Amino acid sequence: MNLLADESVDEQIVQRLRREGIDVSYVAEMEPGISDELVLNRSNEGNALLLTADKDFGELVFRDNRTTRGVVLVRLAGLSAGRKAAIVADAFADHATDFPNCFAVISANRVRIRRRGALEEVEGE
Repeated sequence: MNLLADESVDEQIVQRLRREGIDVSYVAEMEPGISDELVLNRSNEGNALLLTADKDFGELVFRDNRTTRGVVLVRLAGLSAGRKAAIVADAFADHATDFPNCFAVISANRVRIRRRGALEEVEGE
């Protein structure tokens, strides 16, 4: 799996996913400060799933109808970086094949995956 992590994603999450064997490019290491539109373009150019903690990508995908290979939004405010990394790694271990071409939200107790106009909730740990 190929991921592009937006700079809004904690570095600990990126490092944990890399240790799990996922190919993760990190905007903070490559082009910090680029616009959301450019991040989405980079994701599409690299045929990569976008990992972000920025809710604005939901607007780009749904309101502006932007093309995407898939977006995974991390909603884990208030948790330690280590706990966030563990939850995201577990979500990818359980749902990696479900994320492409969808909009998914990882929260502390569940993973929601939206595909083709329907919202499917997938319970997580």
